Amino acid sequence: MSGPWEQIPLFALPEATLTISPASTDDVVPDDDDDAVSVEAGVPIAADQADSEAAVAAHPESSEQWDVADAPTPPSSEVDSEEMDSAAVDGGDEPTEIAPAETATSEAATAEPTTAADALDLPASEIEPTATPRTPVWEALPAGDEADGHALIVTAAGTYTPSGRELTGPVDSVEKLDKLIRWAALTPLGAPAQIWVVGQAACELLGWIIDPGSEDDVDDMEALRTRAAQELTAVLQAALTPLLNAGWELRGDPGHVVHLSRSIGNFTSMVDVVIEPYVWTYWNKDFGWHNRVGDMGILGSPTAGTYLPDDDLPAARELGRRLAWCAQHLGVLPGPTPARTGAALVDKIKRERTRSGKGIVVTAPGSVPPLDGPPRGDLEPAVGWTRVPDAQDLDGTGRLVSIDQRAAYLASAGMLEFGYGQPQHLIGDNAAVAAVGEKGAPFGLWRITLPPGQALSLPEKLPLPHPHMLADQPVQTWVTTVSLDGLCSPVADGGIGAELDDLDITEAWVYLQQGRTLDKWAKILREARKAAVDTDDEATKRFLGTCYKGYIGRMVNPDMWTATRMQHHHQPLWRAAIIAHCRWRGRRVAMRIAREHGRWPVRTVTDSWVYLLAGGEEIADPSEALGKMSVEKDVVLTDTLLSAFTSAQDVHEVNLAIKAAFAEDEGEGAL
Repeated sequence: MSGPWEQIPLFALPEATLTISPASTDDVVPDDDDDAVSVEAGVPIAADQADSEAAVAAHPESSEQWDVADAPTPPSSEVDSEEMDSAAVDGGDEPTEIAPAETATSEAATAEPTTAADALDLPASEIEPTATPRTPVWEALPAGDEADGHALIVTAAGTYTPSGRELTGPVDSVEKLDKLIRWAALTPLGAPAQIWVVGQAACELLGWIIDPGSEDDVDDMEALRTRAAQELTAVLQAALTPLLNAGWELRGDPGHVVHLSRSIGNFTSMVDVVIEPYVWTYWNKDFGWHNRVGDMGILGSPTAGTYLPDDDLPAARELGRRLAWCAQHLGVLPGPTPARTGAALVDKIKRERTRSGKGIVVTAPGSVPPLDGPPRGDLEPAVGWTRVPDAQDLDGTGRLVSIDQRAAYLASAGMLEFGYGQPQHLIGDNAAVAAVGEKGAPFGLWRITLPPGQALSLPEKLPLPHPHMLADQPVQTWVTTVSLDGLCSPVADGGIGAELDDLDITEAWVYLQQGRTLDKWAKILREARKAAVDTDDEATKRFLGTCYKGYIGRMVNPDMWTATRMQHHHQPLWRAAIIAHCRWRGRRVAMRIAREHGRWPVRTVTDSWVYLLAGGEEIADPSEALGKMSVEKDVVLTDTLLSAFTSAQDVHEVNLAIKAAFAEDEGEGAL
């Protein structure tokens, strides 16, 4: 936004409401961390499909500002029956219509105010604008105004649109927060409409103050996080009383995100308030490592240097940029966690496909079928393996290089065909015959017997082809179709060269419906990642990484998707297939490197491989495509470190030497 405007002193709200971009019909999603669903304020959703069109006001085609006196309700978007169902609260509640924030009070229902000041019952002294023209608070925002009308940023100095327009003075009471929410009439964008409270000072103005102690006073950051989270919930439950008295309800316990809803008749208004200074009270639980706070979604990572700036205004500016970037490149607002952002994008695509009738639409969870005997941990574990280097490995080497697959999970998610719907149970010959199809084995799980590794002609300097395989005895286990194909691949391509008969298939669960269900999801994330890489935007690149990793990682856990309209995200077999695909792809590359360079890895963890190399040796893939091997770390070994590899007697000592070498490269000390 480029033109000058007048600052609104204190907390007076302008008589014209915010400029709100037309909301798409895929902007309603279930809530995140509780069983309730969260649909943003300002979006009507009909209770049933028959009368939905009569109950929903169409969004204006233009995004011009309007006066409250001229418009009894803010704009809203049309929604379809899929969105109506997604507004139902899990646990048997009927879907409700989602009303504009202004209609959620008795005053709005009885008479239209002539000005915003009248509507918010503010004294005249607070609504007189200053005579000094104002330009945007941040004039060089790299992203545009895509998040405007969907999110607001609150600091101790005032409130802003993500693009930098200053709206009001400080929000120094919960009552004013209520007025701000109702006036703003934010519309959804895939995730709930959001009010971001940035900076400790803004929290103090609202009375949201906790003092759990210092990290220097505890031995375990998790203990501090737990204490802080409990204290925050207690403080918010007491401080939010004015909101509750005004008709708002809390969906779940308040914490770093406060899920608000307000109902009148068949209408419900919802909005999420995200408290930036306290996001860590939740995040360290999932993303902390060794007492360090890890990635915190769109806010970034303190340890990686991508978190928001320390000062409030620069922090608000950077958050606004990231919100706009996310809206522009993903078409959704960031969820409270990266996994929820990934889920919001899946649901956006799901609604588009439902309306168009084109593309695969998955509506049910893909729980693990009842297997004959429990699987050994993960259905398809990631590999973790180390070996002691021999004289040939050490000859002429002076570098330690780690290569890994570029965005491995994202690459596999976009190219694999996944099964969905009801699986078919097959036993005996029927299971064996099913694996021999015209297009190969269908997606599913197969009960096979892995032969002893030492009975096969396999490379000694690679891990066994499947993590469940043992060297000295056969193992009966369940594998995905991806592993079935991998085992049948030639040894030169990383497999064991098995025939299907060699694997003794005795049972299977196969899916008659299958397809590339995540292809568009992966394409959007891939293009967004490229935009971040091309502009050296490390913060958004890391955020996207946590989105697809977090979403795929949480496919396995049904507790993450307890809301009725979120259960289709529970897809443990998809996750297992993705992990298996990355593992087999890495093994195939390791075999190629051995053929072309005569080098074998000394360690592999998940999708990374560690090699001892000579100066000038390059083993990474030249391609920039996702899934290809890129250099992760490249360290010149000192004599001390090289000696550590030479003298290593077991894999533990090798792991210590690798850790020391990479730590020295990062400035964390050496062996």
